[in-house]
Amino acid sequence: MLIPLALLLRRRTSLHRPIGRFAFCCIVVGALSALAVALASEATAVARAGLFVQGVTWLALAVAAVHAIRSGNVASHARRMIAVAAIASAAIWLRLVTSAATVLMLPFDEVYGIAAWMCWIVPLAIALAWTKRPAAANKTEFTAACSTAPSASRAPWRRAAPVSRG
Repeated sequence: MLIPLALLLRRRTSLHRPIGRFAFCCIVVGALSALAVALASEATAVARAGLFVQGVTWLALAVAAVHAIRSGNVASHARRMIAVAAIASAAIWLRLVTSAATVLMLPFDEVYGIAAWMCWIVPLAIALAWTKRPAAANKTEFTAACSTAPSASRAPWRRAAPVSRG
């Protein structure tokens, strides 16, 4: 909920920044908890590995997003935060897949092992593909901000001062 809220408030930095900072803290707690849970889980080794790698990837992308914005690279920050949100959606996908497997009476351990990987890899792949599209293919301002154009990659407060022609 916090990441979409921060996205909606991206133009209002007085609100975006504290929400983003709080979201980052929640992500750190969630990712570190995921690592501990994956190690202590009674699931199959494949499932535990999937959940552990998900936690590591989630944390690494969140740290990379913070580093990008601290470096003034707004476009990279936006792409990484979309990837973070995609990984966060894994909990929803995992529950949907395991519920469907139960209803269809599929072998739970096997389905859970595959789902523990696919529930975050598929949304992450979709998010990365979406943010790599050329800005011209999508007319939205947000996608344009995610482009690799040099003007979009710098934070507005870090733009070079105008050169005086005197």
